[in-house]
Amino acid sequence: MSREQLIAMTRREMDNQQHNRIDLMPDVLQVPTADYYDADRWQREVDRVFKRVPLALAFASQIPEPGDFLAIEVVGTPLIIVRDDEGKIRAFVNQCSHRGNYVTNEASGNVKSFRCNYHAWNYNLRGDLINILDERNFGEVDKSCLGLTALPAAERAGMIWVTLNPESTLDIDLFLNGYGEMLEHLRLAETHVAGQQVLEGPNWKVAYDGYRDFYHLPVLHASSIGRESTPKADYYSWGPHVRVTAPGRFDDLEGLPEAQWPERLMKSGVWTIFPNISIAGGVTGPYMISQMFPGKSPGESTTTQYFAAFESPDEVDQQGLKAYMSLMVDVVRDEDYYTGLRVQKALATGAKKYSMFGRNEGGGQLFHRWIDTLLETNDEDLPDLFNNIPEHLRVPDKVPGN
Repeated sequence: MSREQLIAMTRREMDNQQHNRIDLMPDVLQVPTADYYDADRWQREVDRVFKRVPLALAFASQIPEPGDFLAIEVVGTPLIIVRDDEGKIRAFVNQCSHRGNYVTNEASGNVKSFRCNYHAWNYNLRGDLINILDERNFGEVDKSCLGLTALPAAERAGMIWVTLNPESTLDIDLFLNGYGEMLEHLRLAETHVAGQQVLEGPNWKVAYDGYRDFYHLPVLHASSIGRESTPKADYYSWGPHVRVTAPGRFDDLEGLPEAQWPERLMKSGVWTIFPNISIAGGVTGPYMISQMFPGKSPGESTTTQYFAAFESPDEVDQQGLKAYMSLMVDVVRDEDYYTGLRVQKALATGAKKYSMFGRNEGGGQLFHRWIDTLLETNDEDLPDLFNNIPEHLRVPDKVPGN
């Protein structure tokens, strides 16, 4: 079915190109400018978006073997992602049950267990407490109740997903709403991280707005990407996740039978994962996967750009990769985020009450509508929301499954 969706989307884009049109949203959307700088609103976004939905936090290729782990901090939550001795992905809060110290201070590695360096309490790869130092004199406790706090975790489409709420009942596949099958076409499980770099930016929504927007490409990026870039985009949604593509990208398929249409061309565009991932490239070179998180205040964000290559590490064109990474600094930091920081400063004056997203900016419209909805949805109602997505949280239907 997912290949059929790729074909249907491609057919739609070729038809749009032939008729010189793009698919439009019903109306212009106004977003209150205070949404970008109000501190209380920002904290609610951290708590009710980032701490409640599954987040794509790592790549399966980063921890391929049993015992491999990553220790990271996500919006203030220290956590461990590990592949256990049976190959299953698990995630835990990086917190000892004794007095709260981290159970690992290393960023990555391969271990048999996690041992707290404060009092040597020891946990296996499944998070069970297996040893208490001087247990006889410590006193009687039930070790089976004192394991690491587990977080919901799953492996899908070559990425590792974790929900920061240990009590979450929002299933990863329900959250993906069929998007996981589409992401499989990107073949991220066959890539490895060949390079990465970190960029500082404006408010996370100011920054992320640009990842769902082709409208600015020939203007803001005229000197880097080029004026010939199209400002026209079409959007396809699976729940809150959006693919951005454009008519005119599929001319090479004209005259070919659909059975011969290569996925390499059909999957072109930007694939965004709500609330903070953008996947671009991959057609003729490595993917650039941008992972964005709110910073320490409403006016800050941090983006990690991962460059995922299909070639083995010793076959990667290092010179070409270095040039591509440098270009993405120019494009994102020096153009997108340079502009975004000025947008942020101007919005904070309150001189304008609303920002606008046009009928041609469906990706941005959907992004803000989903944030608003999640802020008003209680934990116990999240599964029902994703099971019964209302029309205003969808891009208008154009292809089967969209």
